[in-house]
Amino acid sequence: MKQKSLAATFRQLHHQPPLVLPNAWDPASARVIESGGASAVATTSAGLSWSHNRRDGHGLSRLQAVAALRAIVQAVEVPVTADIEGGYGAGTRDDVAETVGMVLEAGAVGINLEDAPGKDGEPLLAPKEQGERIRGAREAAENKGLDLFLNARIDVYLAAVGKPEGRLRAVLERAETYLEAGADGIFVPGVSDAATVAALVAGIDAPLNVMAGFGALSVRQLGDLGVARVSLGPAVALAALGLMERITKEVLREGTYSSLEGALSYGTADGLFSRGLSSEGPSVDA
Repeated sequence: MKQKSLAATFRQLHHQPPLVLPNAWDPASARVIESGGASAVATTSAGLSWSHNRRDGHGLSRLQAVAALRAIVQAVEVPVTADIEGGYGAGTRDDVAETVGMVLEAGAVGINLEDAPGKDGEPLLAPKEQGERIRGAREAAENKGLDLFLNARIDVYLAAVGKPEGRLRAVLERAETYLEAGADGIFVPGVSDAATVAALVAGIDAPLNVMAGFGALSVRQLGDLGVARVSLGPAVALAALGLMERITKEVLREGTYSSLEGALSYGTADGLFSRGLSSEGPSVDA
């Protein structure tokens, strides 16, 4: 599929209940997610950072992040959306626009752009400033002549900003500002209870993305509440690292291998990479 077709597909996936995104951090994890039946692949900034020996939270440079993204795009045939954190560089409107241009050149069709951290020790950017960054991202996509699903992430709940009773209103106000600036969807991580999720769905006139994991509401429950997109964030990478730790401790301490049960066979894993892909990534329709 060409990049414009992938973008159209990805946009449409937000209008059927719900789009589920186990997040990838390298080509192998992306290929496994695709082979498991995922309709699209999202990256996790945490997983990408850890795989490059960096901490999460703007630990990678723009060039490192885009290079990792390009390798993931080339590994799969489904749409890819990129977690670009705060846009890299100094996080200015121009920085965000430059990053978006490079992300599109790498073949991705969507981004997550978060409003954390803020300036001068504030946990979040001012809504108007984030709105300007969103406008910069949208203009960058328009200059490329490509569609971009811009998922605006609001970290009010995740960073526990403000008094609990005021957080819903703060999120709804930010969401309105971000949508007016050109966002296509709103991502609110850190929300887990049905009542708050339902209130967010009712108050946001755009596809709502929440982050789920062990102990969270099921995909079916979230879909019944009206959630359009469910991401697992760093959870898959953390689970993989947890499994590696269990395997290592067992073999070193017990000399046994039971933690390896359930592993893919060598042939299955190697077979995931039998499909030849162009080193140039997906082409762009004229």
